Amino acid sequence: MTTVPKACIEKYVEMSHGKTRYWETGTGYPTILIHGVGWNSGCEVWALNMGPLSEQLRVLAMDSLNWGPGDVFDQEFSFAYLVDHIREFMDALGISTANFIGHGLGGWIVTLLSYESPDRVSKVVNMDGGGIATRNLQNLVEFKVPSPEQIRSQIAQRYPEGSVDVEELAAPSIAKIDLPGHEEAFAKVMRHMTNPMNRQRYNTLRRLPFIKAPTLVLWGRGNVNNTLQMGEETAEGIPGAKLVVHDNKDHGLPQHHPQFNKVVLEFLTG
Repeated sequence: MTTVPKACIEKYVEMSHGKTRYWETGTGYPTILIHGVGWNSGCEVWALNMGPLSEQLRVLAMDSLNWGPGDVFDQEFSFAYLVDHIREFMDALGISTANFIGHGLGGWIVTLLSYESPDRVSKVVNMDGGGIATRNLQNLVEFKVPSPEQIRSQIAQRYPEGSVDVEELAAPSIAKIDLPGHEEAFAKVMRHMTNPMNRQRYNTLRRLPFIKAPTLVLWGRGNVNNTLQMGEETAEGIPGAKLVVHDNKDHGLPQHHPQFNKVVLEFLTG
């Protein structure tokens, strides 16, 4: 059973590939949250953010294509599918434009979306986003589905102690292990992401100067996966973007930065 924050509803929307899961809460301007990479990523990543952000916004956290317990897209993959999956999600829910918050891979996807579909994007928060570096992360190249014990351990490390029910947040990722086709469908995304040619083809660096959406770039100074230099280049490349660096923070800003929700709300509603 998934831990869904109070006043937050877990839903599924029918799309061209099948059903996609999302969480929704609040009213106001639609704001779509796009999680990062990893078998354990999905709506659950935003468990500590949905409530505070929904005080002023309509907040929708969605599972990216081939994540979560929804249906998977089982064919040769492309970043183009991940980006268009967001547009189709918006179309299915009747959302013409929205704010976006993207973390890690989510920042990469939202950057591509901002470049391709500027009329669909209002404001963007890019946290530790990928897309500039052409190097691969070895744990993605050599992807293996984690064991239930590894999943529980990884989720426990993601959140401050006592802030969530680890067992319930881990449950969807554990259940996915036995869902037919999910392991191979997810592995196809990993293979696509780690293909050197694809990383060059979908590199965001040349696209940044053409992005029109007001953008807040949040980065953890201690991030060893996507280094601060990447954050600096991202902010410098996007016209008018603001870079905010958080000291002593790694890649887990949404979960570990106590002022994260406040900073994001001030930007999106200001």
